Amino acid sequence: MRALRNRNYRLFFFGNGLSLIGTWMQTVTVGWLVYRLSHSSYILGVTGALGTLPVLLFSIFGGYIADKISRYKVILVTQVFAMIQAFLLALLTLSGNIKVAHIMILSFILGTINAFDLPARQSFIVNIVEKKEDLPNAISLNSFLVNGARLVGPSIAGILVASFGEGICFLLNAVSYIAVISALLMMDVQKIKPVVDSDNKGKVFEKLHEGFRYVIGFVPVRTVILYVAFFSTFGMFYGVLMPVFAKDVFSGTARTLGFLVGSGGFGAIIGAIYLASRRKHAGLGKVIHFAGIIFGLCIILFSYCSVLWLAVIILAIVGATMVLQIVTGNIVLQTLVSDEKRGRTMSFHTLAFMGTQPVGAYLAGFLGKYIGIQNTVFLSGILCIAGSIVFRMKYLSFASKGNVNDTVKQVFTG
Repeated sequence: MRALRNRNYRLFFFGNGLSLIGTWMQTVTVGWLVYRLSHSSYILGVTGALGTLPVLLFSIFGGYIADKISRYKVILVTQVFAMIQAFLLALLTLSGNIKVAHIMILSFILGTINAFDLPARQSFIVNIVEKKEDLPNAISLNSFLVNGARLVGPSIAGILVASFGEGICFLLNAVSYIAVISALLMMDVQKIKPVVDSDNKGKVFEKLHEGFRYVIGFVPVRTVILYVAFFSTFGMFYGVLMPVFAKDVFSGTARTLGFLVGSGGFGAIIGAIYLASRRKHAGLGKVIHFAGIIFGLCIILFSYCSVLWLAVIILAIVGATMVLQIVTGNIVLQTLVSDEKRGRTMSFHTLAFMGTQPVGAYLAGFLGKYIGIQNTVFLSGILCIAGSIVFRMKYLSFASKGNVNDTVKQVFTG
């Protein structure tokens, strides 16, 4: 918990935590509502794709903004717009006028907001943590926060949807944004480290090209980002299709869906606690590799599991290993990149993790329709295992070369 000694980070941690519970409530409720209205795994996949497509289109520019102006102001503005989006979704649902088309449009709008919010948010942590050695702990605590909300939010959503309908979840999410906005306004702005831009006169496309060259040319960073992109594309099929599993495979309700998603959140908390407890960066490449293998094996087991309590245990392990891959990749990048290129680099991480999800969500819906949801998730597990093996081969290859600095070798191989 050492990063919480920083007052600004502490405010952001708790304010963001309350808001994220609302975000997860909305996320799981949107999936349930779309499937209830459409009865189609294909439409469910298309809606998921539209929610993350803007990240693919705009997050690189969002990274440029995060390196150019105050990340604090960017986050404040994006949170206000996200609150408005949630209120609109709540209003349409509570009035009984909600259609799948409305959800698709509003999901696209929220995705556009996230394209600017996420690069700034990931880069902002370094601006509010005073000691550099506290940064990995702060990133891990952030993951703990996200996945703690992932445990609590869907569980609450399942109960509320079953008792009062979907609209109340959207309304509570809108209200929850007050917490993070208030936390931002309470910060000591004087203690927020300014954005470092070594060349203020650079044109937009020159700066974007500079960031692209940096990511492509720095092999360790490129390797991590490509792995995250592969994992996000093919490893998240199970998440997109979770409403179908809850309703058709386990013959459940919205409570069942909340329980399944929440179990993954519980496992993710365990993974985040492990990462937060690590004091050294050594061997993070090994963590990513082994977590990927276990993730793939568990996804294979889940694909044909028809016993709810066993599925809950499997998904807890899935949640833990997912965090060990994605958050560890984040820590590696934050450790290796220079601050003046941090926003643009993290925008590529956002692009890799969320920008590829439209492809993954569409593939999940398409394959779910034509080969069945269980076969689709089984295929996902096989691909994740293969991707983890290739990742290990890649990092062992560049880490063994003599021209690689000691930090890179230590981070990947220990």
